[in-house]
Amino acid sequence: MIAENTQTQMRKGILEYCILSIIGREETYASDIIAELKRAQLLVVEGTLYPLLTRLKNNGLLTYNWVESTSGPPRKYYSLSPEGKEVLAQLDKTWKELSFAVQTAVAKKTKNL
Repeated sequence: MIAENTQTQMRKGILEYCILSIIGREETYASDIIAELKRAQLLVVEGTLYPLLTRLKNNGLLTYNWVESTSGPPRKYYSLSPEGKEVLAQLDKTWKELSFAVQTAVAKKTKNL
């Protein structure tokens, strides 16, 4: 139970970063974000993604544009705002630092076993 709780918290902590990274590559539709996260084994449902996208937009990190669809209603495509690009750059730097720190700590632990 403790491990599951920690795993959930770790996934939640990096979800926003992953979403910003996906959108940062190109203008993206929400279902494409979900598909990308599923491929990365960060399973996310629409009920989790849409509130997060709304929060990121309300915080000024995302913009969106409506694109007509041949197979239904118009689709909302998300892209990073200039502020979103700055935040993503900061998160990239933080991720590299944390990744190095965790890999270093785990490697030392493994050597001592």
